[in-house]
Amino acid sequence: MSDLTLGSRHLSPGAKAALGAFARYGTIIGLLAMIAAFSILSPRAFPTLNNFTNVLNQASLAMIIAGGLTLAVIVGELDLSIGFAASFHGILVTGLIVQNDLPIPIAILLVVALGAFIGLVNGFIVTKMRVNSVIATLGVGTIITGAAFAYSAGVPIVSGVPEAFLQLSLGRWLFDIPNNIVIMVLVLGFLWLLVERTDIGQQIQAVGGNAAAARLAGINVDRVKTLGFVISGMCAALTGILLASRLGSGTTSAADSYLLTAFAAVFLGSATLRDGEFHILGTLVGALIIAIGFNGLNIFGAPTYSQYVFQGAILIVAVGMSSLGRVLAES
Repeated sequence: MSDLTLGSRHLSPGAKAALGAFARYGTIIGLLAMIAAFSILSPRAFPTLNNFTNVLNQASLAMIIAGGLTLAVIVGELDLSIGFAASFHGILVTGLIVQNDLPIPIAILLVVALGAFIGLVNGFIVTKMRVNSVIATLGVGTIITGAAFAYSAGVPIVSGVPEAFLQLSLGRWLFDIPNNIVIMVLVLGFLWLLVERTDIGQQIQAVGGNAAAARLAGINVDRVKTLGFVISGMCAALTGILLASRLGSGTTSAADSYLLTAFAAVFLGSATLRDGEFHILGTLVGALIIAIGFNGLNIFGAPTYSQYVFQGAILIVAVGMSSLGRVLAES
């Protein structure tokens, strides 16, 4: 039993309730406080519809990859391959379209299928070979990076990218909403329904809550954990595809930074509305906090290094609040 758990049991009911409220609603309060502060400090640039649309558009890819990661984390595992995989998928889909003349829909389907296969490999290594998920997915991610360099020789694939592929990410749909926002809403909406409103979603949550008890209840724990990795892999593939479309090129390390962003969003999300539980709505809130923070820093002309400091600090705070929520829930 941790010292934090022991300490929480000596708190008064009022103090425990206050800490519990902070653990559950602190992220939302922080998000609203950031919006209010940036709006006051920059009333002409920040609190505008165009800026909020831009924030959502810029954050949409991080939200998609973080949504997939949430499924892996819910089942009690970590997927460190997602950033490397997304970069590789961006190169691959661009190469298939430009160099192999594949129709855009076929290239996209093949790359998403590859993302599912990589997730399947991660799941097999973790559940059948009993390798720790951190080691397994980091190893797979490193192999994927090698494959990306082998495929592209380290040279970005830029020329010959068709306009139709660029419009996948840069185009706008209903009510002039950017396509990436629409796709993000559809993906996160599907993941939320899957986890919260289906039988397999209940199994996913049961495995994450107590794998041994879930196994005794007749749930195929290995299969459920593998499903979490497969969904994580597919979301990484979709993120890589959309990023390549946004950039107009495939680049070996284009999506590597999404790994830290995704983990920060997921852990911030676990400290939102629930007592240290990972869930899709929380991940969305976490990603919004990071995106709005970045947007505010850019508006005020903060140096680039400040974004890394902000993101690292957010990750530490997120894990701390998540741990506090779990301790208070158990005490």
